[in-house]
Amino acid sequence: GVKLLLHGLCSNTTVKSLDLKGNNLRTMGAEALGKLLRQNKSIRSLILEWNSLGMWEEGFSFFCQGLGANKFLQRLDLRNNQINHQGAGELAVALKQNVSLQELDLRWNNIGLLGGRALLNCLHSNKTLKRLELAGNNVPSDILKAVEQAMDHNQDRQTILRETQNRAHILSKEVLSLKDEKTKQFLDLMDTIDKQREEIARSGRMSAARVSQLQEALDEQHSIMNSLKAKLQMTEAALALSEQKVHDLGDLLNAAKQEQTSMAECHFMELQQQKQEGVDREGKLLRDLSAASEKNLLLRNQVDELEKKYKVQQDQLFQLKQDLTNTTAELKLRAIQAEERLETEKRRFKQSLEDMESLRVKEVDRMTQHIGASERSMQDRIQRLEAIRIALEEELSQVKAAALTARGQAEEELIKVRNQARLEEQQRLEHLEEKLRLMTESRDEAQNCCLKQKQMVAEAQAKANQLTLHADGLRRQLEELQQDLNSKEEEKVTEVNKVKVELQEQIGHLQAERTAQEGLREKIAALERQLKALSSNHREALLDKEGEISMLLEKLRMREADISRMREEEAQRASFLQNAIMAYVQGSPLGTHSSRK
Repeated sequence: GVKLLLHGLCSNTTVKSLDLKGNNLRTMGAEALGKLLRQNKSIRSLILEWNSLGMWEEGFSFFCQGLGANKFLQRLDLRNNQINHQGAGELAVALKQNVSLQELDLRWNNIGLLGGRALLNCLHSNKTLKRLELAGNNVPSDILKAVEQAMDHNQDRQTILRETQNRAHILSKEVLSLKDEKTKQFLDLMDTIDKQREEIARSGRMSAARVSQLQEALDEQHSIMNSLKAKLQMTEAALALSEQKVHDLGDLLNAAKQEQTSMAECHFMELQQQKQEGVDREGKLLRDLSAASEKNLLLRNQVDELEKKYKVQQDQLFQLKQDLTNTTAELKLRAIQAEERLETEKRRFKQSLEDMESLRVKEVDRMTQHIGASERSMQDRIQRLEAIRIALEEELSQVKAAALTARGQAEEELIKVRNQARLEEQQRLEHLEEKLRLMTESRDEAQNCCLKQKQMVAEAQAKANQLTLHADGLRRQLEELQQDLNSKEEEKVTEVNKVKVELQEQIGHLQAERTAQEGLREKIAALERQLKALSSNHREALLDKEGEISMLLEKLRMREADISRMREEEAQRASFLQNAIMAYVQGSPLGTHSSRK
């Protein structure tokens, strides 16, 4: 039944603890347990108390082989199983191969001195066993103390490994937090750059809208000029008509004179009257001509005044053109200053990255030097302790191999972290270069827009050369334009101030980052100091334990010498007693009687 049960548990993945106390398991049960330990991957605790497994040597050896192959069992209870020194030796071989068992209870068996020594020797290679109970096994107290010391040594080693793993985890978390902060700061910088680009685009849109308004105003003025031209043509036509009338009147006067000469003889009196009437008419005509000439003079004066006003307007337009060129030059200078600031910020960011890389390289070099010095000291001590015991040599060599593997893993992790940081920094630099390229393209587009605006202004100036009237309205419009330009300049000044404030904030963030990096450096230095202190404490503990081991070995030698002496004395006493008994028997009357017979 137990065989079937254990066969079914071989493929089970949910059972964590198995209690088979007091079931009188024999050879078949022990073999089934060995098979279970080889195949099962879920059982963590196995209780086999009161089963007399040590009586069946073949089954117990198969059980020990399964225990050596198992990598998941953590607790094993073998109390009251009649395990002798041979079974303890097989258990020691299994424990040398096992890497998961943490608790082993062997109380109330028959392990003895040889079994205790075998278990003590296996503890030099097993580093995972934390608890080993050997009470009630006729094991000497010095072996029990050595076993306890080995258990304490394993516990200290596992605690140190846990602490180092926790510290490495904490350092990795801090590195990830630093990466997150850097990414956040980089994203903030990119957001500010995007905001500046949006503000520049808005200003370009506003300027384009203003230029369109100016174009509309110029179109209106052009229409007004066309109407004024039409009025001037009408006045010129009226003047031509008046001149034709004057010419017709002259012709009429000539005809009247001819008629007067022809009819002078007949109608002298009538001619005189007609002469008087002609004189009156001529006076009227002269008056009309003088009035027309005065009107022409007034019109010419008006034309001169309009020409003067046109020249004044041309001067004002020239001043406006100069103001526009000055504003465009200032905008270009501000854009160049902004680009220079971006380049300086980029250089500072690159320098900070290079400083971080140099600091990391220095820290790695320090760690490697410290590890190399520790390895050299450990090698010297190992060479000194080689003459004491072969088992201690094996343990120290294994410790060295573990330290080398840990160092290799740490160096690989550092290399991976450095490679990841370099890749992320390269990606960030590429992203920044792309954004700078986009900014340059936007700047070129803005320059093209400015050139187009200049062309439009030139066309507007060419059109404005035709303006002659309505100077007062144009002056008012020019004053409004000047006010708008002043408001734009104020807005640009405010935008520049905002950019300066944002740059100051970014400088403050960078300074905060520097302070945070200094704090992290101080933390790293403190952690290095703690690691040095822990390593020194560990070395002192190892030295103390080595001294204790040497003392225990000397005590063992003294005890063995005492035991050999006691055995010799007991053998001598036994021989003396045997001789005395024989002498007594021979000298007694019973002995004489038997000899006589």
